[in-house]
Amino acid sequence: MTTSGPDSRSDNPPDREPVAAESKPAPSIDQGDEAGRETLPSLPSLRIERPVPDKAFVRGSAAHFIAFAGGVGLSPVAPGTAGTLVAFPLFWVLEYIFGSSGFLLFLVAAFGIGIWACEVTGQALRDPDHGGIVWDEVTAFLLVLFFTPKGLMWQAFAFLLFRLFDIIKPAPIRYYEKKMQGGFGVMFDDLLAAFFTLLCLAFWKAYVTG
Repeated sequence: MTTSGPDSRSDNPPDREPVAAESKPAPSIDQGDEAGRETLPSLPSLRIERPVPDKAFVRGSAAHFIAFAGGVGLSPVAPGTAGTLVAFPLFWVLEYIFGSSGFLLFLVAAFGIGIWACEVTGQALRDPDHGGIVWDEVTAFLLVLFFTPKGLMWQAFAFLLFRLFDIIKPAPIRYYEKKMQGGFGVMFDDLLAAFFTLLCLAFWKAYVTG
């Protein structure tokens, strides 16, 4: 009886070493193709586009027409000063038409209408205190002229003081300008400038001119 020897078939013959699997380095991200990289989408711009007022804008709404004082606010140079100057001829006409009580009633109505007009116009322009909104200057300076002593010199002095306070906005004018928003805030800070102007005129008349 013949004993069979070990099986001569083997996956790894004795005279050969096992072949190791060839390893390939993983592709590096830094060495990859630029075209294969994913491009991140660009973020949308957060800049707010604001309408630019023109004649059509002013004529397009009663609120716009009032807030821009009939288009005076479109002045390319110092629209606030231009709006204040408009108060002079308007004052002379109103003074001729109304008595004292009628003039004051007109100012109350102008202030109330101004709150609405400035609110609507500021929202349309996405700028609550746009430089072209000058009805606040017109109304406030009409109040100044009503209490200013007669004479062109007094009125000219009142004009310079009012513009000074409206531009530099000393305390508490600047505080209330930032604190109060909307149409009322636009109208109220010029009312404070009018108050400071009249205070200076009263002081000058009482202690300087006698």
